[in-house]
Amino acid sequence: MSPALLGNAFEWMSRSVTGEGVAPLGGRGEPVRYYAGKCGPTFACGGNNKLSCAWGAVKVMLALGALSKILRTPLAARTIKRGADFLLSVDPASALYLAGYSKKPNSSWWKFGFPVFYVTDVLQNVEALIALGFGRDPRLANAITAIREKQDDKRRWLLEYDYAGKTWADFGPKKAPNKWVTLRAVRTLRNVPA
Repeated sequence: MSPALLGNAFEWMSRSVTGEGVAPLGGRGEPVRYYAGKCGPTFACGGNNKLSCAWGAVKVMLALGALSKILRTPLAARTIKRGADFLLSVDPASALYLAGYSKKPNSSWWKFGFPVFYVTDVLQNVEALIALGFGRDPRLANAITAIREKQDDKRRWLLEYDYAGKTWADFGPKKAPNKWVTLRAVRTLRNVPA
C-alpha cells in the first residue's frame, strides 16, 4: 500500500473517532457521514446500541500504535487521547465499559485467544495502550497483574477463546497451553516499562 493511501486510511479512521468533518448518522445527503455500524464519534457502534464500543476502540488504538510517531498528525494525536481517555475511563481489568445490550461486560474480555478478530480481550487492550505510551499509567496496573496471573507454572498461557471452524486452520486445543497466546502475552509484558 502506498504511503499516501495508508495516510488517508489513518486520517479517515481518526476522523471517524473525533467526528471532525463527518456528518451525523442521519445526514444522508452528505458525502462523508456515519453509517449504521460505525454510527458516531468516540467509537459509537450500532452493535453496542450506539454507545462507545471498547472492542472497536482497542482495534483503532492498536492500529494507531503501529503508526510511527513521525507520521502521527495532530488529528491522530487527538484520536489517541480520546481513545486512551475512553479505555482508561474504567479499570481495564474490569472491562466495565458501557454495554448497550447487557448489564455486564462480555465474558470474552477475560478469555485470551488466538487469532484475535472482532472480539478482543484485556491482553489486547493493554497491548494497544502500551504501544501508545501509556505503559506507566497506574490505571493499567490491575490489568497487567491479571495478565501475569493467567500464566501457568511453566510460564505459558492457555487458549481460552478461538474461532474453531471459522478459520482455515485451528491454532491449538482450547483450555490448553498455547504458543500463540503465550507469544501475545510475552510480547505485551516485555513492553511494560520498568
